Amino acid sequence: MGDLFSYGFFGAPSTLNSTCPSFVTGETVCLPSVKIPFYFSLRQNLFDGILDTHIALAAPVLAYWLLSFVFYCLDISGWRWLDKYRIHESEEVKSRNLATPWEVARAVILQHATQTVLGLAWLIESPEISVVRCQSEMEALGRTLVWVVRHLLGEETGMKILELRGPAMTHWLYWWGIPAAQMLFALFIVDTWQYFLHRLMHTNRYLYKKIHSVHHRLYVPYAFGALYNHPLEGFLLDSVGAALAERISHLSVRQTIFLFAFSTCKTVDDHCGYNLPFDPFQMMSGNNADYHDIHHQAIGIKSNFSQPFFVHWDVLLGTRMTRKDIQERREKVKKT
Repeated sequence: MGDLFSYGFFGAPSTLNSTCPSFVTGETVCLPSVKIPFYFSLRQNLFDGILDTHIALAAPVLAYWLLSFVFYCLDISGWRWLDKYRIHESEEVKSRNLATPWEVARAVILQHATQTVLGLAWLIESPEISVVRCQSEMEALGRTLVWVVRHLLGEETGMKILELRGPAMTHWLYWWGIPAAQMLFALFIVDTWQYFLHRLMHTNRYLYKKIHSVHHRLYVPYAFGALYNHPLEGFLLDSVGAALAERISHLSVRQTIFLFAFSTCKTVDDHCGYNLPFDPFQMMSGNNADYHDIHHQAIGIKSNFSQPFFVHWDVLLGTRMTRKDIQERREKVKKT
């Protein structure tokens, strides 16, 4: 990161080397040598002998079972200090859920197999990773930046800014700004896809009875039951949604590894059964285990359709329910 910001985007003006006296040169741009940020590897594959596409397919499966195992260990630990963070008592899981652990595990394994097969057909191998390719893409981005800045700020002002900050702006956009925007857009696509399809499965009686009711056999959610679904729902809601987010956002294979693993961990965490104030996944937004647990209860089954990242669709479309809302409803019932 230090190398990247040495171009002066946030500090002193950029300084070009002797081979680049000016950022804008005719119809093209001139950039200093590529500075690789700490997170990026020029290796064609992250691990020798394993394609990055295969890692993208294995990552969500490993993430699912590893994080589920962590919560399982908490479930059986007997630690009394955890009691205040449990959303439900342990006995509720045994008495109120209609699916056995074996049925849950079998359904999850089937979904993992299905999404892996889909991924093998869907994901495309990474193009050649090299300094030359990075330099070429950055020059193309720089030309686009020149066009945008000139049209927004005018020729004179635009050129002054470009000569002063052009190289730094190009490097920041290429290595940080655009990848972050792609990832946020992918999260938005996943949320949008899952909200509207999830809501449809609740409002359409046939879809709920034949498909989505399978997931709601877990009245009290737990971690490794996060992907306990009807096979068709698992394919449409999770696998297809993630594939569309990857393709529409134009993610690289390595960004896809992160998206698949991160969304899987978030889904597991949302079903973990704990309201943990120190859980980073539960700190990132109001869409957490407690929020999704309301949806699994009878009173909230027509609410809280948003998953797995944010709650904006519930808020905008009036389907959000909080613990406070539940308490207020119960108080009104008592008064009547």
